Amino acid sequence: MPRAGLTADRLAMAGAELADEVGFEHVTVSAVARQFDVKVASLYSHVKSSNDLKTRISLLALEEMADQAADAVAGRSGRDALTAFANVYRDYAKAHPGRYAASQMRLTPEDAAASAGFRHSQMMRSILRGYNLNDLDQTHAVRLLGSVFHGYASLELGGSFSHSAPDSAESWSRILEALDSMLTNWPASSA
Repeated sequence: MPRAGLTADRLAMAGAELADEVGFEHVTVSAVARQFDVKVASLYSHVKSSNDLKTRISLLALEEMADQAADAVAGRSGRDALTAFANVYRDYAKAHPGRYAASQMRLTPEDAAASAGFRHSQMMRSILRGYNLNDLDQTHAVRLLGSVFHGYASLELGGSFSHSAPDSAESWSRILEALDSMLTNWPASSA
């Protein structure tokens, strides 16, 4: 019988908070059960396994980032939209490192289809339409932007930029300027 007050969504949120505290890799059903002072078995009425719990955390993180990105880019275009979108990812990673790690989890095709990942892609494509890229080049650009945003956030979270000048915020700003310039001057397809 499910314990009163416990739901899959509440467990996912508790798992997300725990991930931000101790790291996504350390989140387990047992660890979440300890937070609620309940036996592990009582959580299995709501989640199937630690993997199911982690998937729910991943879906939660993707949804949170998509909501924040949608708010940030609303009414913006071009470089302003690109910068707002990029800053959401960097800021989210810094504020929620465990959830950010969860957002990178490889999902099953079914879970991916139900996730906010499609919203992320559509927002990126909307921004890229302002740069007059065709559909194929938009795909290349989405992959480039995702690589830059994730790579920078991951390196920054790992402390890679903390011991050298200039400040990482200054580098981030210059990178976004360079991305805008590159997208504005996107090379013609060789095909």
